[in-house]
Amino acid sequence: MCAEKAVIRVHRDLKVHTWFYPNPTAESTIILVNGSLATSASFGQTLRYLRPLFNVVLFDQPYSGHSRAHNSNHLLIGKEDEALILLDLIEHFCVDQVLSFSWGGVATMLALAQRPDRIKRATITSFSPIINPAMHDYLSRGKTYLAACDRQQIGNLINETIGEHLPPLFKRCNFRHVSSLDEHEYAQMLLHIRQVLELDSSQYMSCVSNIDIPLLFINGTWDKYTSVDDALHFADLAPRATFVRIAHTGHFLDLEHKTAWQDTRAAIEEFVFGEAQQTIHQPHHRLAMVG
Repeated sequence: MCAEKAVIRVHRDLKVHTWFYPNPTAESTIILVNGSLATSASFGQTLRYLRPLFNVVLFDQPYSGHSRAHNSNHLLIGKEDEALILLDLIEHFCVDQVLSFSWGGVATMLALAQRPDRIKRATITSFSPIINPAMHDYLSRGKTYLAACDRQQIGNLINETIGEHLPPLFKRCNFRHVSSLDEHEYAQMLLHIRQVLELDSSQYMSCVSNIDIPLLFINGTWDKYTSVDDALHFADLAPRATFVRIAHTGHFLDLEHKTAWQDTRAAIEEFVFGEAQQTIHQPHHRLAMVG
């Protein structure tokens, strides 16, 4: 079934281009939140295993992808704004599940901390509450290249760091996409990096303790930037957290190889449909290895 496309007016009179993939047999609707410098197209592999399970909503941030043409793009949008945009889309599409990737986790958690009534559970992939040395180096170098609008270096940086385990085809696609973005999109990413580097992690993650729904954190065992061990620190913040590590996989999880795709799908299915069979009264922190 083809996607239903629409441009939705959201927070601050911004407009976002959306895709709604209906599933007549699904009882749940999930919205996907992409990472920095990415668009909804980055969820191509994820969409393959979510569409049989859910109604699926994709969207591009106002400054990127198909949304960019509908906005003046003279204003920069912070993560707090992205959280409010997400809350508007949750209401518009009657969403009850969220899945975020990488730095999309910041806006997602800021939104979830508002305790939207509709949301029943959320999956947070390739994210951690700690900026470890590897991530700090990546962000610092990225800040320099983005400020200089050095397209070649930006493309190379992503493929050499968080994208190091991607197949060659995806690395080429990554480079073409990232090195051809509009200057305004680089300015947006630069704002996000500065926000993160200037704040102590305890400050920008303090909202997590206000999230009362089940959360699934998925990280790859080869990911040096948002590592499994670092993600486990969410156990101190999120009262209903479950953790899954995907073996032999880096930051991009289901994009990296077929087994990672299968393992990530299995983890999400177990979380969504396994949790649906339980009534959870006590906080729980479970760690599982997949693959």
